[in-house]
Amino acid sequence: MSRKVVLAIVDGLTPTMLEGSLGTPTAPWLTRLAEHGAYRRATSVFPSLTPVCLSSIATGAYPDVHEIPHLVWYHRGERRLVEYGSSFGAMRAAGARQAFRDTIVNMNAAHLGRRAVTAYEAVQDAGLVAASVNITCYRGRTPHTSRVPIVKGPVLGPQRFFFYSLFESDPTGAPTAWRNRAAGTIDDYAVGVGRWLVTRDGFDLLVYYLSDYDYASHALGPDAAHEALGRSDAALGALVEAAGGLDAFLERYALIVCADHGQTPVREVASLGERLAGEEGVLVTASNRAGQLYDLDGRRDAGALAALLDGEPSVGVALYREDGVAVARRETEELRFSRTRDGWELAGDGSILDQPNALERSWRALANPNAGEVLVSAAAGWEFADLGGRHHLGGGSHGSLDVGDSEVPVLTVGLDGEPHSITELAPLALGALGVSPPAYAPPLGRAA
Repeated sequence: MSRKVVLAIVDGLTPTMLEGSLGTPTAPWLTRLAEHGAYRRATSVFPSLTPVCLSSIATGAYPDVHEIPHLVWYHRGERRLVEYGSSFGAMRAAGARQAFRDTIVNMNAAHLGRRAVTAYEAVQDAGLVAASVNITCYRGRTPHTSRVPIVKGPVLGPQRFFFYSLFESDPTGAPTAWRNRAAGTIDDYAVGVGRWLVTRDGFDLLVYYLSDYDYASHALGPDAAHEALGRSDAALGALVEAAGGLDAFLERYALIVCADHGQTPVREVASLGERLAGEEGVLVTASNRAGQLYDLDGRRDAGALAALLDGEPSVGVALYREDGVAVARRETEELRFSRTRDGWELAGDGSILDQPNALERSWRALANPNAGEVLVSAAAGWEFADLGGRHHLGGGSHGSLDVGDSEVPVLTVGLDGEPHSITELAPLALGALGVSPPAYAPPLGRAA
């Protein structure tokens, strides 16, 4: 009988942080698990922002398929902003009630692409049991009603569905998630639920999302959140202990431990909205280290929009499409690229997109129907202030194409295959369960 699968996501964990912590008192459980498994670095998607990345992990798809474009974006059909929680200030600026509903309900019920198939949907369709804890991309086949009246439901999630104390398919006794996030109560809630599930062997696939490391890393910097990593390590150890120890856990479960994106230090902050405030009909949506430009009245072509950013020091690369070709612009230099049967056709300065898997990630991001006419990857060390003016100066951030934002650690135990992209993680887990991955999923090890 094949083992069940646990997919554990430590939000924002960098490869350098994990690699430097193995064999130290900070990460005893990760060290023991690494001794039984295989480790490699893989690549995130673009923008390397949590809603985009978690949607790619859950669906095995790039943003052109799952259609989640950013933390904040313009909904052309409804002619309004969508804000998934860049900060509380940004949510207030976008309209707190609407932003709350977009984050909790609409992202899955309305915004997640119909072509995308989540791992939970695939598992349920195969007659197996899926479970998720706290991951924001949760769409499944089972209706759930929230315990909180302000969240009108039901929503569709996996059979066993736990979301920040707002949705709970089963009474687990886990503590309330939102007591004190800075002290780690979000992950404390995940641990309580995870123990309950493992003790009952209550799933075939468990997606176990730990968000507190990213919160600490934003404040302290990408390689300084050692205490938070220790808590993440203990949260993984709690699952092992609930199974009766490491041998018993690995006999029952195959395991993937990964991050959704990396992080890099923030030394300077810019406001793209202020930079383009005089441009009538141009809407800027920006947060962390990625931004978008929307042409609301159709007065400019995308190339003209991108050229508005020339000379802006916070902009590393501006991306747009023109006549079926993608264009990456850095100052006045350009790289034009398009897909061919054998790879890519390039014209221009190839160094503009020398980041990990940058051609594929850029091409797919531009093909997202909800993306702006121009996508912006921040320059090294820069962050874009969000709608509320919030930023992480002196801490860490992510979202760009740059290697530090884009590389993630992947540790697998009891699974065959070497994933090169976070888009390969759900297909890897499904394959281990004998479930066919979605038709759009690339062969393992060929993320592009």
